[in-house]
Amino acid sequence: MLKVGIIGAGRIGKVHGESITKYVPSAVVKAIADPFLNDQTRAWAKEMGIENVYEDYHKILEDDEIEAVLVCSSTDTHSSISVEAVEAGKHVFCEKPIDHDLDRIDAVLKAVEKAGVKYQVGFNRRFDHNFRAVRQAVKDGVVGEPHIIKITSRDPEAPPAEYVKVSGGLFLDMTIHDFDMVRYLSGSEVVEVHAYGNVLVDPAIGEAGDIDTAIVTMKLENGALAVIDNSREAAYGYDQRAEVFGSKGAVAVSNDSSSTAVISTKDGVKGEKPLYFFLERYMQSFADELKCFVEAIENDTQVPVNANDGLAPVLIGLAAKKSLLEGRPVKISEIK
Repeated sequence: MLKVGIIGAGRIGKVHGESITKYVPSAVVKAIADPFLNDQTRAWAKEMGIENVYEDYHKILEDDEIEAVLVCSSTDTHSSISVEAVEAGKHVFCEKPIDHDLDRIDAVLKAVEKAGVKYQVGFNRRFDHNFRAVRQAVKDGVVGEPHIIKITSRDPEAPPAEYVKVSGGLFLDMTIHDFDMVRYLSGSEVVEVHAYGNVLVDPAIGEAGDIDTAIVTMKLENGALAVIDNSREAAYGYDQRAEVFGSKGAVAVSNDSSSTAVISTKDGVKGEKPLYFFLERYMQSFADELKCFVEAIENDTQVPVNANDGLAPVLIGLAAKKSLLEGRPVKISEIK
């Protein structure tokens, strides 16, 4: 039985704790740590059967029985805790992003290489049943050589401006998932980015120095072109769609909804809106990514999303920010 420690008991830490408890029978959460522990978190940990609850995460790193650590703390601590955990000999699953600073990401890459441990980054959408089907169709050659990749990603509700100020901005907080999807679905690397953005949802987001609406176009190493459209607020729900158009055809996936029933009457045709919350939409993918992480440790195989996969979307995000600021296409090589 693989013993796991979770650092960070916020929303995503609890999601991963429940995923392991309910869906990964070969692993158990031995401890969870968070400097802002409260009675509610302690009660949740007890309910999950987690025997140790700490304020100091170093107690997890010092526990020789714990072989793997999930880094679910605030974004600004991901890289430093990752290095500490790796140097303590722990396998690490780190929520995205590893960091927004390339030097700190590089320090993680070097630490992982030196220690020889497993290091997986939490890009859960790769494990979603819809996007996996698209990737498989591309991988199997069903649609031929990819020519155009289209991704729509729109949140149901804009975040507060206070969050925006510390999030890294739209491209490094929200679109980073879509940058990863472009690489995943196409099987190719992004070489150039051109970003357009505006504040159309909430003026407070603009006052915080960010945008809430964006279109990003990309050139890929294999010659394909990609386009992402983002909005911080879609009135009808969580809008997550993708299409790959290729030389032999196309594959596309639409939104998940609570029902696929469509009612047609003389008054019109009516169907369900998309699922509203990201946990409704992607809960199974969170469980599946942890299953793969645990299996990689047990079988001594490669993790499906490694540290380099964590670096690439940050490079694209930084290129997008530079493109928006300077009003021109930016090559990824300029960021490297």
